[in-house]
Amino acid sequence: MKHLLAALAALTACPAGAEDWAVLTGAEITEALTGARLVYDPEVDAEQRFFASGRTEYVFGNPRWGWWEVRGDEYCSLWPPSDEWECYAVSRAPGGDALRFIGAEGDVTEGAFAK
Repeated sequence: MKHLLAALAALTACPAGAEDWAVLTGAEITEALTGARLVYDPEVDAEQRFFASGRTEYVFGNPRWGWWEVRGDEYCSLWPPSDEWECYAVSRAPGGDALRFIGAEGDVTEGAFAK
């Protein structure tokens, strides 16, 4: 997923400042993502669905299946064949219509909730 989010970060680059964005707690991340579908870049049809079972589907061309969970106050994902979990802080847009995933190195990926 790190490579997928890095590719999306290049497409959806955002200013680093997040003054108006609310940092989410673990419980808020779980609530926001469970059953959600995020659109990362509507121009290229990149999107991800988050299932209550812990499965996640990422579609950018061919669909890929992985796993997601919340650890502490971070969203974490595992994308086979890798066996390494990648974790991200999550912030919500002021209007509540989008989320930002912030990696340990400050990389940012933004996704809007599908309507």
